[in-house]
Amino acid sequence: MQKWFASIALLAMACGGGGESGDASSQAAAPAPAAAAPAAAPSMAATGTVHEVQMLLTDAGEYRYEPATLNIKQGDTVRWINVSGGPHNVAFYANKIPAGAAAVLNEAMANKMMPLTGELLVAENAVYEISFAGAPAGRYDYVCTPHEMLGMVASLTVTQ
Repeated sequence: MQKWFASIALLAMACGGGGESGDASSQAAAPAPAAAAPAAAPSMAATGTVHEVQMLLTDAGEYRYEPATLNIKQGDTVRWINVSGGPHNVAFYANKIPAGAAAVLNEAMANKMMPLTGELLVAENAVYEISFAGAPAGRYDYVCTPHEMLGMVASLTVTQ
């Protein structure tokens, strides 16, 4: 219940404010990560394909990531783009990613609101990228913190 209130409070603040991406007023609430996973191998520079995921509010009033599922390879980068309906972000829960992935993601994620939680993208066409170089293979579930309760959830699968 507390998570629901925090999400609604963040949504109200984010939708009512016009602050820049990453400002302190837009960083009120985010998913609480579970206990830290075992450390992963040191990350390497991204060398693979760049995959784009749109963050949007559809004409039907649905908040979503497009595509909602994505298959990538180790070394690929994912670029999330705030197309409409922001602010949006990308937040991973430590218990919904492979063992060892938290350390890799936290190193690869710039401008984090908190561990495993990227900054809020306020401006249209703002971009947030994460390299999955050195990331363990497996499924990574993620959410948009302000819109999780409205169904903005997705997953990606990293293969070797």
